[in-house]
Amino acid sequence: VQLQASGGGLVQAGGSLRLSCAHSGRTFSNYAMGWFRQAPGKEREFVSAISWNQRSTYYADSVKGRFTISRDNAKNTEYLQMNSLKPEDTAVYYCAVDHAPYGSTSYDAGSYKYWGQGTKVTVSS
Repeated sequence: VQLQASGGGLVQAGGSLRLSCAHSGRTFSNYAMGWFRQAPGKEREFVSAISWNQRSTYYADSVKGRFTISRDNAKNTEYLQMNSLKPEDTAVYYCAVDHAPYGSTSYDAGSYKYWGQGTKVTVSS
């Protein structure tokens, strides 16, 4: 099983990036998925999650209204569209998949079993 995150980079404040996370090795169409981030010197924090049936999405207060999570089960890929980026969004972003199918969507990193390698996002002021 492999989760490959991509799409990070350097962007000016106010700009946009779209992160992708391609899943391979198995199908996760019935699993909740999420994004977390870790800034230098800080702990990993929840960013966003989407339920296994795509009916519900969840966001950290700091990104609500600016970020949008989505998934394409046919492509085995989840996405994080990030708009109006701020310098405080600078971090390594990690995609994650829940430990079991049909589970409740969680804000807790401990609930996610499968992790991508991270993609770095740098927002300059």
